[in-house]
Amino acid sequence: MKILIIGSKGFIGSHCLTYFGNNNQYDVWGADVVTDYTSTNYFLIDPSTNDFNKIFSKEAFDICINCSGAASVPDSLNNPKRDFYLNTLNVFNLLDAIKEHSPECRFINLSSAAVYGSPEALPIKENQIINPISPYGFHKKLAEDICHEYYRFFNINCCSLRVFSAYGPGLKKQLFWDIFQKSKQSNTITLFGTGKESRDFIFINDIVHAIEILVHNTDCFKGTNINLASGKEFTIKEVVQILLHKINWKGELKFSGQIRKGDPLNWRADISILENLGFQSKFDIEDGLSEYAKWLISL
Repeated sequence: MKILIIGSKGFIGSHCLTYFGNNNQYDVWGADVVTDYTSTNYFLIDPSTNDFNKIFSKEAFDICINCSGAASVPDSLNNPKRDFYLNTLNVFNLLDAIKEHSPECRFINLSSAAVYGSPEALPIKENQIINPISPYGFHKKLAEDICHEYYRFFNINCCSLRVFSAYGPGLKKQLFWDIFQKSKQSNTITLFGTGKESRDFIFINDIVHAIEILVHNTDCFKGTNINLASGKEFTIKEVVQILLHKINWKGELKFSGQIRKGDPLNWRADISILENLGFQSKFDIEDGLSEYAKWLISL
């Protein structure tokens, strides 16, 4: 099976490249905007044009996994045009190139739980009414709509995985990375919110495992949206305390009480669809944060 990973230099993309690349049943190619002088199966993407036609006209792929795009709610509020370009227009360009040159290629789009906004009920099911509360969430929703469009009108087999709060070795942004940076600078850490806000955290190895399950389930490629999460809910205060304990930080943790614009209050996913495909989370929050803490300490 020949697999192309768009955004192969990013957090999820690099883990996918390593995982699939270490399995002899896959012929794995990467693509990103970062110059790579050593990899042979690699396409350099021109960020000024993001023209994917050259890629799909040269090679025929069975699967294309789109791990590219921006992943910052605050940045999407400051630079909505850039966020639209990276998270929405890129998906359109990818699918259009597939339609023109490789219509048999199946497309996996990494979407986000941000499409839900602040849900009215938990756990969040894929068929709930969605209400994004950030440009990032809106743009991810538009990308899902484009996947539906290309499946419905052009018979391109695709699906979108709504990734919840991803973490693990290699991630140098978002909550846990920020906490680690602050822990090195002060004996007091102050975070937004109350600490009672909750998320559904999923470790990177579980994400890659779920993607592999999708690769082998062709019935899911009907413009389908699927939650990718652990199905477990933890408060921000709980997980931050776990991480701080694992990095042996002894300071004081505070919360400002201010809710950051674009941030939802509570998340927990219903992962029934994924579980029915054979997925089971292998890393609980303790194990996952232990692995992440080891990586952080080693830096």
